[in-house]
Amino acid sequence: MTELDVSKSRRIIAVDLDGTLVRSDLLVESVFLLLRHKPQFFFHLLSWLFRGKAYFKRRIADIAMPPASTLPYNLPLLEWLRVQKAQGACLVLATASEARLARGVADHLGIFEEVLGSEQVNLASSNKRAALVQRYGEQGFEYAGNSTADLKVWTAASRTHVVNPELNVLGKARRIGRMGELFDDRISYFKVLRKALRLHQWAKNLLVFIPLFAAHKLTQVPLLLDGALAFLCFGACASSVYLLNDLLDLQDDRQHRTKRHRPLAAGTFPIFQAMIWMATLLVIAFGAALLWLPDRFALVLLAYYVLTLAYSFWLKRVVMLDVVMLALLYTVRVVAGAAAIAVPLTFWILAFCMFIFLSLAFVKRYTELYEAKERGRSGAAPGRGYMVQDFELLASLGGAAGYLSVLVLALYINDSASVALYAHPTWMWGACPLLLFWLSRVWLLAHRGQMHDDPIVFALRDRVSRWVGVVFALVFVLAAL
Repeated sequence: MTELDVSKSRRIIAVDLDGTLVRSDLLVESVFLLLRHKPQFFFHLLSWLFRGKAYFKRRIADIAMPPASTLPYNLPLLEWLRVQKAQGACLVLATASEARLARGVADHLGIFEEVLGSEQVNLASSNKRAALVQRYGEQGFEYAGNSTADLKVWTAASRTHVVNPELNVLGKARRIGRMGELFDDRISYFKVLRKALRLHQWAKNLLVFIPLFAAHKLTQVPLLLDGALAFLCFGACASSVYLLNDLLDLQDDRQHRTKRHRPLAAGTFPIFQAMIWMATLLVIAFGAALLWLPDRFALVLLAYYVLTLAYSFWLKRVVMLDVVMLALLYTVRVVAGAAAIAVPLTFWILAFCMFIFLSLAFVKRYTELYEAKERGRSGAAPGRGYMVQDFELLASLGGAAGYLSVLVLALYINDSASVALYAHPTWMWGACPLLLFWLSRVWLLAHRGQMHDDPIVFALRDRVSRWVGVVFALVFVLAAL
């Protein structure tokens, strides 16, 4: 930290970083960035924390710092600060974040004349207040903040600027007095929460009902209720995983055309609350599974969670293994459905699921690489092990996998054991051209660049896909009657 010679007549505006200038918490981001690239350091974090917050922040910054260029800045506040600077104000970035990280932000924005950050002392709350008073005197500076930690700083400030305040902070700031600007552009908490938990993705968990459907037991209410509970358990577990995955992928998501709008990447959902929801949903999922469903289901759910952790930390960046893992994670949902209602899985269901989900996993990767190519990128895709030019090969492999799933379906229809389950098995042959049409259309739209990042989400939103799904199910109902 360096001293700054400032005229007494000049306005000093000190600005907090985390939650104020940036819609995020850079310490938490740094921790997850470290864990993503060096997960072996997980056990070092506690030992560093025991040596004090300043030391903890310094050690993490030695290894991992999120790039300042991709951070989700509070644009209304930033625009106001630029106006104040143009009018002669001296802007100071005063933050509890590690000093090197703060200087990176200041260098990127180019509007701050001084940076105060954590070095030997954690520059939060009363420590930040003391540092600012020492430089500019009591009531010698204005201060923009957002949290309870900023209340002590506001007591020494000449004006209080409040930015997207935490719960009850705005009322306490007003009681301190000397209110200046209020920046609050947050949207509905539950709307953002729903998006962060990706509740629309719960539709994937309808796969747990496939064994119930294949066993012709949809009319048995107790089994249907077990299937519904399995659906909810998988939904809670999957949402927990989505939050973890978004925390690990913040930097990559911010460089993506659509993923940069996700609540955590965009900074519209608080990181600490994401961590609380992540743990809570996991407890709910496994608690309900252990209390009310067979032990085998809980084991499958645990296997799903372990596989998703492996995928999030490592496997998603291993070429080809990532798409196999995606297909496996879809298939595990079907296995879990069978475990929940205690029915055996057939070879045909498992083979069909692996091939069709492998095709859809290739669609997902193909779409990402196609989008990167259209944006003029070359070389490696961000966060993946693929090269942009690999997208043509992925189309070939994905199309082949999809058509193999149709072949498996045809062999299932022709199997004598399957024929015995249906009163009019010839109706089932109508499912093959339907599936051929749908898969071919999916790949055609992907080739044209008209596919959503997630083909399952596309299928739910696409009217043609929904009608194909209805007719597909109707074919099997007619075969059974």
